[in-house]
Parts: sequence; C-alpha cells; structure tokens
Amino acid sequence: MTDRIYKVSEFNKLIKSFVEKNENFHNFFLKGELSGVTYYRSGHLYFTLKDEKGQIKCVAFNYKLKKIPNDLKEGDAVTIFGDVGFYENRGNLQILVRHIEKDNKLGSLYEKLEKVKRDFEEKGYFSLNHKKPLPRFPKNIGIVTSPIGAGFHDIVTTARKRMGGLNFYFYPAKVQGESSVKEIIKGIETLDKIPEIDLIIAGRGGGSIEDLWSFNEEKTAMAFYNCTKPIISAVGHEVDFLLTDLVADVRAATPTQSAEIAIPSKYEVLEILNNRKNQLENLMKNKLINCENSLNSFKNNYTIKKFINYLDNYKENLVLKEDALNRAIHLNLERKKQTLDLKIETLINLNPLTTLKRGYSITRYENTILKSCNLLKVGDEISTRLYEGELISTIKEIKI
Repeated sequence: MTDRIYKVSEFNKLIKSFVEKNENFHNFFLKGELSGVTYYRSGHLYFTLKDEKGQIKCVAFNYKLKKIPNDLKEGDAVTIFGDVGFYENRGNLQILVRHIEKDNKLGSLYEKLEKVKRDFEEKGYFSLNHKKPLPRFPKNIGIVTSPIGAGFHDIVTTARKRMGGLNFYFYPAKVQGESSVKEIIKGIETLDKIPEIDLIIAGRGGGSIEDLWSFNEEKTAMAFYNCTKPIISAVGHEVDFLLTDLVADVRAATPTQSAEIAIPSKYEVLEILNNRKNQLENLMKNKLINCENSLNSFKNNYTIKKFINYLDNYKENLVLKEDALNRAIHLNLERKKQTLDLKIETLINLNPLTTLKRGYSITRYENTILKSCNLLKVGDEISTRLYEGELISTIKEIKI
C-alpha cells in the first residue's frame, strides 16, 4: 500500500488534474439559493449556493465585467453558469461563476445556445475559411441597428472622422425584445441586395445579457453567416463572444470599434502614401545615379573611344570583300556563259534542219520514215523532205 501514500500537494495536484480533464465540471448550470452574498471593493463577488441537501462555495471574479447584477441578496433563487475551480495550495474547491440569473429565464437559453454552438462548430460555421476579407477602402457602408440608440451615431461619427466621402445606408431595426430577430435579419438581407454597398455593420450598444440575446439567436447568426457581403458583428460587450460574433466575418467589441476596423484613417493612409512617395523618390534617385555612373563608364571605355577607328577598319575590310565578291561573280558568269554556248552549239548540231542543209533528205511513206525499200512497191507514193521544200514522187522502179 506504500504506493498509495501521497503528499498533500501531490494529492491536490491529482484532484486538480481530474477536475480540469472532466468535461462535466465545465460549462454547466447550477440552480439554488444564495447565502453569504459578499461584494468586495476589489470587484469580486463571493457567495454560497445551496439547496435543501447541500451547498457549495462560489466566486465571480470581476462580476461587473460579466454583467452580473449588483443587487443579489440572501435567499435569492438563481441559476448560475460556470466551471469548477480547485486551488492546490489551499485544497479549496469552488464554482467559478461566469453568469448569474435571478430566475431561470436564461438557464434554458444558455443550454440551447451551447447546443447551437456545438452544431455550428461541427458544420464549420466558425472556420476562418468562411471569413470574407473586408474591403480596404470601402465607400458605401450598410448599417443595421436601432434608430434610437447611440450605435448608429457612434459608427457614422467615428467613420467620418477617419475618412471623408463615405455614404451610409441605414436600416432601422429593433435590437432587443419582441420582433427584434426578424427585423435584424430583414435589415441584413435588404442591405445585402444593394449592389453598391461594400460592407455591412450590424449590432447595438451595450446592455444586459437579456438585452443582447437577439444576437445569440440561431436565426440571427445564420443571417450573418449567409450574408454575401463582408459583415461585422458590432455589439457593445467585452466579456464573452455572442453567436453573431463567431459567425460574422469580423467581430467588433463596440459599434465605435466597428468603424475603426472597417474604415482606414485618412491620416494613416496619407502617412503610408508619403512613405511610399519617399521610397519611390529614393529609388528614382538611386536609379539615376546608377545610370549616370554606367554612362560615364561607357564614355571612358577603350572600345567606345576607339569606335571610329574600328568603323574605318571595318569599312575598309568591307570594300576589299566587295572587290573580291565582284570578281568572283564576274568569273562565275563567264564560266556559265561558256557552258551555255557549248550547249547551244550541241543543240544546233542535233537539229534535223542542219543535217538537211548539208544536202541530206528525209523520205516518208505514209508518215513513216523509210530506211529500206522493202516496204515499197511500184506505184506507191512517197514524200521527200529537203532543206527547202518537199517532193512528192510515185515509185516506177525499185532497186535493191
């Protein structure tokens, strides 16, 4: 049994490891009644959650950032959302609270939300592969938000400070309460169909988690995901990501920040342009200096300086080659002329008229040249071709 003997710190480490690896100890809801509620000036909230058979220590660090009510009191029935935390050095186990709701309204909503998140995660809706890049210099901005809240004013004011010449397409929509989901979806779909709009910002200012819940609804998130134009989820909260934050192309913590993300600062753009202008000027100066150096190098080059002499020598060489070429052409023509004369003389000698001119003749019988008398008989008519003229004769006697 000695192998089962632990030091306290070793045993606490085993407990902590077990707690951290057990999924049942993370992202869960607990229902119960508050006891020993203590708000500290440090910004932390400590209390005990109990029911009729048990109790457990709880802590909400920085409760104000988590939008946890500051009026919780002894005996309040609540539902909390959080994780199990175990501190090795003290051996304390407590619940690290992320949200508290006085009634059970949000308990079922958070449970449903976690299921939707898991479903979206499996379908790849949160993947960076589906994120569209924002246009670098947008001109026309679509905005879906409340007409009575500060969100629209914050976006427009911030955007115009950063860049001039912008156009805004505003779709007023309820952003909390009844019908808000339908209006947000309608606004996104309407602006998405306007060709000239470069990007869309949809969101609202801050509020309680109940106020923001329209942006945690599955249908709203799908409108963000299906938007063909780049879209920013701009809801005024800092702690947790809403569902629209996860599916949108870009998440902004506030409406003001959405304008800062979407619109480049004209001063920053001018600074970039000036830097690039200076870079181009330096490049051009260096290029000119290099060209001047290259030109001077060519001017001082021995070959360039002696180029005229080189041309004269080359010209003289060409003249010599021209004379030699003319002589070769003349000689070749003479040879060809002699050859042609010989061939003409040969053709003349082979001409039958030349033979006839020397006193010879050609005798035919019925268009056949006669070489023997055996083909003839007395009375046959023959023709004799002379150099000049032709004789027609009749055979009176044949001598062989």
